Formats: sequence, structure tokens, C-alpha cells
Amino acid sequence: MNFLAAAAQTAVDLENISLLNAGIVALLGYAVVFFGLILLMIVVILLGKVFSKDENKKNAAVEAPAVSAPVVETPAASATADAAPGTAGQLKLYDTPPKTAAMIMAIVADKMGKPLNELRFISIKEVK
Repeated sequence: MNFLAAAAQTAVDLENISLLNAGIVALLGYAVVFFGLILLMIVVILLGKVFSKDENKKNAAVEAPAVSAPVVETPAASATADAAPGTAGQLKLYDTPPKTAAMIMAIVADKMGKPLNELRFISIKEVK
């Protein structure tokens, strides 16, 4: 019962609070919130480091057998290798920067309503 009386007295006191006391209460409230946010940030950073260490260990374990057997590639083998799946061969650019050619290909694919990997561009030439 004593707690309820103290709470009622505090409620009455808050009605007649001065501007200085209100500012102090507000600053303490902000301090508590920012302290909580800082603690939460520290917890998230620490958990991120713990999980990234576990992930790095797993990746190292998976990559270890692949590193032990080096692969030697000859220039003749790479020159006769087929193109990757989904590619449409070489594109020849005449007086056109690669960035502009990429934009043109994207616009054509969008206007045709087809995916870019289903179209084959042989050459792009700027008309002057």
C-alpha cells in the first residue's frame, strides 16, 4: 500500500514540474534509450563476428581439398574451350563504347519482351 501512495504522490508532483526538471527527465530518458541501443549494437556486432568465424572455418574446410590438387591449364586448351552455356558468341563493336552497347542491348530486350540471354547480337555500329 505504501508503494501506491508513493506513486500517487509522484503523479501529483509531475503536474507541477519545473522546466529544468522536465529537461533533466527528458535527457535521462534519452540517455537510457541510447544506452540500450549501444548495447544492442555491441551484441549484434559480436554475434556477427562469431558467426563469420564459423563460416570462415567451414569455407576453409571445404576449400582445403581443392587447394591440395593444383590444376594446370595449357594455353591451347583454353583457346579451344567452348563458350559458356547461355552465351551467344562474340559481339563486335564499331565506334560504340561498351557501356552504350550494353544499354542498347538491354533496351532492345525490354522492347521485345524477351530475356537478354535469348537474343543474339552480332555487332553494334554507331551511325553518324
